[in-house]
Amino acid sequence: MVADPEMLKVILVKECYSTFTNRRIFAKDIFGPLKDGLTLVEDDRWKRIRSTISPSFTSGRLKQVFPIVERYADRLVKTLDTEKPDQSVDVKQFVGPYSLDVMTSASFSIDADTTVNPDAPLSVQLRNLLKFKIWPFFVIMALPFTQHLFRLIGISVLNKTSVDYFYNLVKRVQHDHKEDKSGHSDFLQLMIESEIQESDIKDVEPSKGMTDPEILSQAFLFIFGGYDTTSTTLTYILYNLALNPDAQQTLQQKIDVHFSKYSPVSYEDLVNLEYLDNVISESMRLLPTAPLIDRVCKKTFQINGLTIPEGTAVGVPLSNLHRDPRFWTSPELFKPERFSKDHGEDIHPYAYMPFGLGPRNCVGMRFAVMVMKMVLVRLLQDHNVETCKDTVVPLEFNSIFQPKEPIKLTFSRREL
Repeated sequence: MVADPEMLKVILVKECYSTFTNRRIFAKDIFGPLKDGLTLVEDDRWKRIRSTISPSFTSGRLKQVFPIVERYADRLVKTLDTEKPDQSVDVKQFVGPYSLDVMTSASFSIDADTTVNPDAPLSVQLRNLLKFKIWPFFVIMALPFTQHLFRLIGISVLNKTSVDYFYNLVKRVQHDHKEDKSGHSDFLQLMIESEIQESDIKDVEPSKGMTDPEILSQAFLFIFGGYDTTSTTLTYILYNLALNPDAQQTLQQKIDVHFSKYSPVSYEDLVNLEYLDNVISESMRLLPTAPLIDRVCKKTFQINGLTIPEGTAVGVPLSNLHRDPRFWTSPELFKPERFSKDHGEDIHPYAYMPFGLGPRNCVGMRFAVMVMKMVLVRLLQDHNVETCKDTVVPLEFNSIFQPKEPIKLTFSRREL
């Protein structure tokens, strides 16, 4: 475990390509179609897939999908007054369909509309998919050879029925995209346009392009990874705002000045709402969605008088780093102002990394932030978010860093 910023600069940035390129991979074969996803692939193959996907998240591409994000944010807010006025709400279940609708529409041009129909097959299968089987990990840790046995007999940590459902869905959409020559502006279309044959990478790894199985894996990862991380982060942000009504009120005042009520929100205006960025940053400091990241040392490496042997997994404990009093004043307090450009703290660039850091950081970071900012603006324009008798304070987490109890809050109409 490393929590020294200067060492982290070397590990995550300077030596990323040469020595600390890959994440720790444990029993890769039991992840099914995710095994070819960007988060698990290694070395030159990772660089090729990363360089192919990165153009999906440029400002120009994000502007293209922005109307989709705004439309689903409006749909979500409408459900509050019709279905959940002043009721205790399981926040992740509430924002989850919004996250799923945005991911499927921006990625594949599918209007799933699970916000209005939460029991739609897509939503049900995704919930099943997120129920990991933990026991294969423990068996493999005790008996490493069993991972090969699990691969042969088809045991996976993911629900096979749900995996097949999503895999077939993505294949069908991919086929429709190839047949429809009118063109699409979603993420899948960009990947299809970069398709290469497996024979093209037999001898020399090309700089860009993805094979058909790799395209399917990235598409699967967009749904699987994007949905859960975005909805979890949104849940934590709303929880922190409910616990800190002064910060919530300040944010609402900024929103009221910045945006006209019931008017369309422009991409540029959303990007320029600094205090909303501060709130998101401070919430992700206190409650990072991924409390631990890691890299594997590919060759024996000397740093600060220490020797890191080849094959060693180097962990970065974000939950500790983000609350380290060496780098943060009053680290247990929720203070969005600490991220202010003019009056904030002098934040060490290697003591804060909610999306990771360096070349292997989260490729969809800008898209995720846009999705969260849009729905927060629409929610807080009309509603206050508050704690209730069902709200657990402080949060308690289980062994896989998930809240032991659902986060429950209430949304009440603002008196304007």
